[in-house]
Amino acid sequence: MDAQSAPGTPADALPASHPPVPVFAAALAILSWASSYPVVRLALQFLPPIPLAAARYALAALLALLWVGWTRPRLPRVQDLPRFAVCGAIGISLYNILFNVGEQTVSAGAASLLISFSPLIAALLAVGVMGERLSVWGWVGSLISFGGVILVAQGQPGGLTFGSGAADVLGAAFSAAVYNAVQKKLVAVYGALATTAYVLIIGAALLTPWLPQALSSLQAAPVSGWLLVVQLAVFPAILGYGAWAHVVGRIGVARSSGFIYLLAPTTLLLAFLITAEVPDWRMLLGGAIILAGVALMNTLGRIRSGQKQPASQSQKTPEV
Repeated sequence: MDAQSAPGTPADALPASHPPVPVFAAALAILSWASSYPVVRLALQFLPPIPLAAARYALAALLALLWVGWTRPRLPRVQDLPRFAVCGAIGISLYNILFNVGEQTVSAGAASLLISFSPLIAALLAVGVMGERLSVWGWVGSLISFGGVILVAQGQPGGLTFGSGAADVLGAAFSAAVYNAVQKKLVAVYGALATTAYVLIIGAALLTPWLPQALSSLQAAPVSGWLLVVQLAVFPAILGYGAWAHVVGRIGVARSSGFIYLLAPTTLLLAFLITAEVPDWRMLLGGAIILAGVALMNTLGRIRSGQKQPASQSQKTPEV
């Protein structure tokens, strides 16, 4: 669930008073999510991909359970349980399986750039499933962004072929897009923090078959291996989403969504500092193209279903 598009809130409108941006909370969210990319690559030296996800989210779910017990948020209604289950299965379990498998061969910076394609996938899903429409600029942005994906993937082992690391990371981006679409109604009812807590718990439960293998691997790992798992559980999964919920609650989705574009550049910087990863020209150019295409789609690309307006007047929509 790291570095996916941030969870929405019931208050999508920009507050009229334009309150100041909570800079510390925004920086904490972006830094927490960005750190997950290089840290996952380090943790994969000690644990296989799926057991790593199981260990990480077992700890995150424990912290989420403590938070639920302390704050006593509204419990899920029976009719909402299937939606929570889908969010946990896709947004936590499947996303992290694909992401961890992909990061065995894909660099941290490239993975962050490929995941940044997720908002555009979400927009295309909205077109195909929810009846939304893209303007001409939306389709242009889609093609531009996909060209950047191909460029980034070509610099990774196996390119964009089926079964390659880049294809797995793109599968994780697709999972993130589906999760963000499904969880919107839950956030509107339960709030971002409670929704995230319940989804973490469900996702962790689905990963428990791999927990014994994770514990066995950790027994043979040095202290640094344990610390990496703790970092992944606490910062991206707990503090990142908590800080982001605070940001969105203070300034709204429309203003806060712009910070998401800082995620990939921050990841590139942290990957260099943590793992000495140096991006090549193909990654930098492809990443710039991906972000430009996503930005074009988000600003000029959408027309709501039923609206009869020219493409040039399409509505600006918040990050999904």
